[in-house]
Amino acid sequence: MAVTDFIVAIELGSSKITGIAGKKNSDGSIYVLACASEDSSSFIRKGVIYNLNKTAQSLTSIINKLEGKLGATIAKVYVGIGGQSLRTVKNTVVRHLEGENTISEELVAEINDENIQVPLIDLDILDVAPQEYRIGNNFQIDPVGVLSNHIEGRFLNIIARDSVKKNLEKCFAQANIEVADYFISPIVTADVVLSDTEKRSGCALVDLGADTTTVSVYKNNILRHLTVLPIGGNSITRDICNLQIEESEAEQLKKQYGSAVNEPEAEGESPKTVELNDKRVIEEKILNDIIEARTEEIVANIWNQIQVSGYETQLLAGIILTGGGANLKNIEEVIRKKTKIEKIKIVRSVLQGVKACEPDMIKSDATYNTVLGLMFAGEDNCCKPEEVKPVNSLLEDAEEEGGAAVTLDEAERKLREEDRKQREEEKRLRKEQLEEEKRRKKEEKKNKKSWFDKVKESGTNALGTLFDDEDK
Repeated sequence: MAVTDFIVAIELGSSKITGIAGKKNSDGSIYVLACASEDSSSFIRKGVIYNLNKTAQSLTSIINKLEGKLGATIAKVYVGIGGQSLRTVKNTVVRHLEGENTISEELVAEINDENIQVPLIDLDILDVAPQEYRIGNNFQIDPVGVLSNHIEGRFLNIIARDSVKKNLEKCFAQANIEVADYFISPIVTADVVLSDTEKRSGCALVDLGADTTTVSVYKNNILRHLTVLPIGGNSITRDICNLQIEESEAEQLKKQYGSAVNEPEAEGESPKTVELNDKRVIEEKILNDIIEARTEEIVANIWNQIQVSGYETQLLAGIILTGGGANLKNIEEVIRKKTKIEKIKIVRSVLQGVKACEPDMIKSDATYNTVLGLMFAGEDNCCKPEEVKPVNSLLEDAEEEGGAAVTLDEAERKLREEDRKQREEEKRLRKEQLEEEKRRKKEEKKNKKSWFDKVKESGTNALGTLFDDEDK
């Protein structure tokens, strides 16, 4: 039976595009009905789209996969905005009043409007994180009704290059996918991994991604600072590649043997080694020296941004880590050493809880927190309602065809039969699309042969011919 009530969210990350569809439960958890992903490393860098065609193709593929699993048509999706140009800037709007006056809603609205009219070159204000209003020496979250002759509105504008959202809109339009709403990815992530107590006490949320690292600072339940650093887990992987190792193998070594802290070996103990795919052997110490050096650089940049926020001494809830990079062994020790903050916490799953229709559909490794946050933020049903022909219309069609009088029961039965056939046809078409995509990928993989393989397939005479020509 097809599902007709669900929310669809899509996250465009530097390593993969992830799409999930699910329902919100009454207990606040999410029940995931379908999940699909596509590798995006060849067309998204630092969280920013640079090949629109490939992105649109991947989005179409994800929607087809989700629809195939749901047995329903997706009408719209919720999308996250991130990337290296995303950051916050402070702005202040001051109004001096004539004499003591009660601050009205209209005045506050005018101040808010003036804030978003700040001229920015090649940048867009994507959202405004509400701050406080200063009245005299006091700070108010809601100043309406307060008596004063002066008000100072303080704002934290979330900005990014204007091309970020434009490229997203172009890709979804090209893929013929309607967007229900755009959300700021770091904010929805914080909403599902941070508790109200942590936001109130003060904390820094660090999302360690593939190509980027996002730092968000909260205090008194208010976002105080946000920035995206153009450095992440792939930076470590590429450093390991300097050992003349393929990137895929370097990533595997990092996950299996890597540690952010190179632990000293016991006296008299022989060095631990790792055997590579080409049968070479390297010491774990050499591998972890590389990982430790790059990790320290990433942590130094994170700490610098926390200091820039001005709240480094007010983080009572400490530093909270999430994202795929948070799975690196001993990374919290590097952060403690650099920041002198003892309270370090790793969050690998959302607070509200997630259930899925299939085991292991959603891994608890912190890589799904953002896309789940997008789903929690979504409100509207994303299922496209099927067009059902009214019973009266069926009766009229039968009369026009000159048939005998059709009863209401017969018309309803015919309606159900047509509806069933339509669903079966849609299911057949989706299946054919998926099979065609599999065949295409298989053919592409088959055709990816080296020059030597192609020559080898042509027979030894081909090689001989090459050398004979050279001799001549």
